[in-house]
Amino acid sequence: MKAKSTLTSKWIKTKVLLRSPEISALIPETVRLTRENAKRMLDKYGMVYIKPEVGTYGNGVIRAERRSGKSGAAYWYQSGTKQRTFGTFEAFYTSLKGKTGSRNYLIQKGIDLLKAKGRRFDIRVMVQRSPSGVWETTGLIGRVAGEGKIVTNYHAGGKPTSVEKLLAPHMSDAVRAETMKRLRKLGKDVGQFYKEKYPGFKQLGVDVGLDRSLTPWIIEVNTNPDPYIFNQLSDKTMYRKVMAYRRAQQTTRPKR
Repeated sequence: MKAKSTLTSKWIKTKVLLRSPEISALIPETVRLTRENAKRMLDKYGMVYIKPEVGTYGNGVIRAERRSGKSGAAYWYQSGTKQRTFGTFEAFYTSLKGKTGSRNYLIQKGIDLLKAKGRRFDIRVMVQRSPSGVWETTGLIGRVAGEGKIVTNYHAGGKPTSVEKLLAPHMSDAVRAETMKRLRKLGKDVGQFYKEKYPGFKQLGVDVGLDRSLTPWIIEVNTNPDPYIFNQLSDKTMYRKVMAYRRAQQTTRPKR
């Protein structure tokens, strides 16, 4: 198999990790968007995210919900900062398809993310091959959604923030330390598992969302992660390490 340094399909990246019994348990149910899947997923989970199979920076991501009321179920979605509500699933799906067009989309179980001052956040786990060829988690950084936004991506207005600062209000120091340890191990496990299928990869960005039970859900894996987001932190320690590994990768061939 020809080595790859990037992989654009979110569907393929998801299917790779579903082959791992340990990692697959932390991946929210994800299926291709069809009328039947949209109805089933909304009935099952109440809230889902709908995202283009190929895309970056959170562009095109839609949050959708099935809400119960006195007059029955109502369907709602938000695209960008615009929200729409529908009285029937058919009206909802017709409008949704007007948004997605002919592009391939995925629908994923929604995770009720932890929040910072009312705004959702997730965590980017940066995983890289060390100069000696070993996969290592080199950075953890939180991303807080912009006001009124449903995505946390930096290029879509998300605010890079220290993970320690974001987790502090939600847990004790001991639990926070254990949670960060678990995140680092998860990143390393993902890197090592990807290596078996795609040995040409040198770095991955694993986007993880914590719910109220502190379960680390793998929302997405980026095979061409932006290292410069770490430069937004006041402490440059992680940024320097990430960039040092990146430079080493550009001058050495990875061990197989």
